[in-house]
Amino acid sequence: MAPLSRPPSDLPPRLRASVSGGVVPGLGEGAEGAPAFTLTTPPRLALPVLIAVPHAGRAYPPQVTARMRDAALAQLRLEDRLVDRLGVAIARETGAALLVAHAPRALLDLNRAEDDIDWDMIEGGRPADIEAPAPGQRSNARARSGLGLVPRRLPGSGEIWRGRLPADELAARIEGIHRAYHTVLAEALERIRAQWGAALLIDLHSMPPLRAAEGEARAPVFVLGDRFGAACDNRLMGRALAHLEARGAAAAHNRPYSGGYVLDRHGAPQAGRHAMQIEVCRTAYLDRQFAQPGPGLPAIAALLATLVRELGAETALLGGAESQRQAAE
Repeated sequence: MAPLSRPPSDLPPRLRASVSGGVVPGLGEGAEGAPAFTLTTPPRLALPVLIAVPHAGRAYPPQVTARMRDAALAQLRLEDRLVDRLGVAIARETGAALLVAHAPRALLDLNRAEDDIDWDMIEGGRPADIEAPAPGQRSNARARSGLGLVPRRLPGSGEIWRGRLPADELAARIEGIHRAYHTVLAEALERIRAQWGAALLIDLHSMPPLRAAEGEARAPVFVLGDRFGAACDNRLMGRALAHLEARGAAAAHNRPYSGGYVLDRHGAPQAGRHAMQIEVCRTAYLDRQFAQPGPGLPAIAALLATLVRELGAETALLGGAESQRQAAE
């Protein structure tokens, strides 16, 4: 894993990051020139929650955008555009820890498994020492759809890239972005769990507008995912859905998004590590082009902050008596 470094100077003063780490290959000089992510932990963690934002990164190396067939469209479609601004606002308001990826999803998708690779887009193809997945094997399922570890195509838009990706560049991205990010995420969650007895990861994403389900009057503004109960305690999900319903916010559970690799890897309720994915409709916080902040951003951030506070309190209770004592001090 690349060494951790000093944080970028453009972060808000009240959320000055503790550490930045990882490397975006081809952007900046040396390990400290282009961090792949920034982890912010307040001096005193107010609740046992880590908010992670894996898909809002905008640190594009020029040679990467030059290889895109339509860079502007690919960036707009692949990014969870500006959802990191929601993450920053929520963390500032609640005192939760915050992990934001700067490496764009176009370079490498942090919500995919390390082996979920479409080898047809890599120079030289699949290495001889890597076996092809067996028929029906889950691994590489997203790669076959064009949205694997390195996205290859967009639905309705076709191929993203001109030419193939060099194998050594793929290896550098895996080491400097994927492994570094998930190592830091795991370590941060374990520190929280050790302090509070339990930890909750909020994996924050955005989604295109959905249609209302049959029999429903409104389309969901939020979709909460827990891998169908495998990634977090049912009490947390129940509390979250009830919280949003009480405030008139339309929410769905696991459909159409139940979570991905992040929840599979880091959610372990039986070990005190809970993980929940939250998808926010882009119409709720962006402008009509889904490109810039919209007038709804402050209200959505405030609503999510109240949700995170409630889930943090519930997670502390799940952690046991020691967590309750710390929370009361």
